[in-house]
Amino acid sequence: MTHSPTLLALLCLLALGCQSTDTARSTNAAPATPPVDSTTIDRHIAELAGDKYGGRLPFSPGEALTLDYLENELKALGLEPGNGNSYRQEVPMVEITGHPDESITLAMPGGEVNWTFSKDYVTFSERGEELTGVEGSDLIFAGFGVVAPEYGWDDYKDLDVRGKTVVVMVNDPGYYLEDSTLFKGKEMTYYGRYTYKYEEAARQGAAGCLVIHETGAAGYPWFVVQSSWSGSRLSLPDDGVPKLDVAGWITLDAARELFTKSGVQDVRWFEAATQPDFAAIPLNTELTTSVRNDLRFDKSYNIVARLPGAARPDENVIYTAHWDHIGVGPVVAGDSIYNGALDNASGTAQLLAIAEAYTELPEPPARSVVFLFVTAEEQGLWGSAYYVANPVYPLEQTVANINLDGINPSGPAADLTITGMGHSEMDELASRIAREQGRYTQGGQEPEKGYFYRSDHFNFAKRGVPVLYAKGGYEHQTLGKEYAKQQKDEFVARRYHQPADEYRSGDWPLAGAVQDGDLLLRVGLELANGEVWPKWRRGSEFFVERR
Repeated sequence: MTHSPTLLALLCLLALGCQSTDTARSTNAAPATPPVDSTTIDRHIAELAGDKYGGRLPFSPGEALTLDYLENELKALGLEPGNGNSYRQEVPMVEITGHPDESITLAMPGGEVNWTFSKDYVTFSERGEELTGVEGSDLIFAGFGVVAPEYGWDDYKDLDVRGKTVVVMVNDPGYYLEDSTLFKGKEMTYYGRYTYKYEEAARQGAAGCLVIHETGAAGYPWFVVQSSWSGSRLSLPDDGVPKLDVAGWITLDAARELFTKSGVQDVRWFEAATQPDFAAIPLNTELTTSVRNDLRFDKSYNIVARLPGAARPDENVIYTAHWDHIGVGPVVAGDSIYNGALDNASGTAQLLAIAEAYTELPEPPARSVVFLFVTAEEQGLWGSAYYVANPVYPLEQTVANINLDGINPSGPAADLTITGMGHSEMDELASRIAREQGRYTQGGQEPEKGYFYRSDHFNFAKRGVPVLYAKGGYEHQTLGKEYAKQQKDEFVARRYHQPADEYRSGDWPLAGAVQDGDLLLRVGLELANGEVWPKWRRGSEFFVERR
């Protein structure tokens, strides 16, 4: 993605040895499996990532265009409506357009600290109220803000934070110490996610929570915080999750200044927080800040289509991909439309191509196959959260969830990387098919970034449904690991949640997307034609007994 379309095309030819995509496709798919069509993927990405969709933000005109497009395409494939007589599942939501204070002045023993919005901090509120805030709220450093009995960890032990604002570190203690015996070492657990930290702080009675951003530990640079947590945000109004008056992030530099001027500069706070006997540190500072909210209560939609099973139609294999992105935002290099081509027009397109392949089967599979395109993933996985709380098809009758979020845009891969490997028997099924494609299988290569908790399969996992979130791209089939790393690093640094995530037809070599699409098609088809109910591993935090 650092290269021009012409150069990418040349690299694709070199990688494939001038082999056509169709030829590559035929070697990747089982003979009885219809091929996943690269032209279908290309057509849908180019359409959905177009400027006329305005970045596909829920509640925007781009949503209406996206929903109509998906519904028409699924109808054209002959797939039946997945929600009774409708392809749509209504998702009631509240849009909160926050207007945080543009600056904050903190008074403390070491002198004033002045923070500027976006440069030093980002604050917001998910409460459906017109004005939220804190006044004279004591700041207290609560380590990682984690209560994890299974790890013998409690940062809130003997701590009363009612009405206070906690400052916490992102990720887990094991990440910073590189200690495999502490939590899961470098692999982020759900305790490391900012969403958990906000929820736990609210459960403890805190009025606010500020997470200290550090690029490596968070898994993305500060500009992602600036673009993703500014402006309008969506939430489920009645999701039962506790909410803070003020939530937000502060930069590492802002945190250092805070600690220095608060009078605790001699405390090695990073190191102290990684100890099981950590005791919270008062920061001798009061925070006063507010967020004015414009509220809009409305509804978005998941799109659901179904291929009925021939023998056991009440048993379902569910594919998911989120159709949304983040809309129109701050101007970058003269462009304000955040098109979301890779994230996730590409996964949506890949799922449409897989759905097309299913309709080309000589006969339908034994179990039903459901194609679920969910809303508001970028805002907090809300579409899938609503679905699992209000399932169209009972979760106990859901065999597995296969999630697609971003294709491999760099060409055919030597690897299949399973994010969250080790949780369930879905790993073995995917690994076997990958071997048949001539690929090796590996677990997540950036476990500290918590990717398992950052897409829609996570909501299914939390409710006991085994999941698969897997794709290639860490080792290019012929250009190797370094080339693949360069492509990924360039995307995160320059395109992730930026207007530069764009696409024109033919921009990317799609052999990798076809390769993964064929594999995910075959995984789903084996489950749909079989009688197996994949089981959870007993060591997984999501373990439940399956039939």
